[in-house]
Amino acid sequence: MNSRCGILLMCLGLAACQGSNPYVATSKPLPPAPPGAANVFDRSAYPAPPRDYGRYRSWAWRDGRLPPGTAFADSAQVAEAVSSALDQRGLRPLHDNRPADLFVTADMRVESRVRQVRDDYYDGYGGYGGYGGYNRYGRGYGNGYGAYASVPIVRTYQVQVLVVRVDLFDAGSGQPVWSASAETDTKGSQSNRADAIREAVEKAMSAYPPS
Repeated sequence: MNSRCGILLMCLGLAACQGSNPYVATSKPLPPAPPGAANVFDRSAYPAPPRDYGRYRSWAWRDGRLPPGTAFADSAQVAEAVSSALDQRGLRPLHDNRPADLFVTADMRVESRVRQVRDDYYDGYGGYGGYGGYNRYGRGYGNGYGAYASVPIVRTYQVQVLVVRVDLFDAGSGQPVWSASAETDTKGSQSNRADAIREAVEKAMSAYPPS
């Protein structure tokens, strides 16, 4: 009797599996493409090609303006230092109406920096160590002892530094192509100031052209 009930339940299960599935997959048709979609190129979907810095051969000041002068140095000193650094990298200035490859801007300012210096002073005490050493208590020869302790002293002071920033722009598109800044300690005399300007500009231009 139990076997007949089991066979009956199995038959009912198979009949249920062969019934129609109430879930039907449906989909709506895709909307039509917007007009002109095939003729539009999305540049943001692709990485920008590497910039060819070798094609830049000439330069001019952007909007024809020299770098602004400051109380530290006049405009001509900054312009001369930047022009010399560009010339060392194969970029020649244009002084006529021909279009340049690059537009250049430069800015110089003096800023304050807080510096710290740590000095370690050693405080020694005790006698001479080792066998037979003469101790410091005047008791003749014997085993001495000694120790040294360092006492750190931190000195804080403020200095003036010269900060120079150089920006290069593509003359055709107007887009920025390179920028860098650097700083150096200011000097006292006028001749030393000119050296500081050249040093700061050279530091800023040291990474051009980027590899």
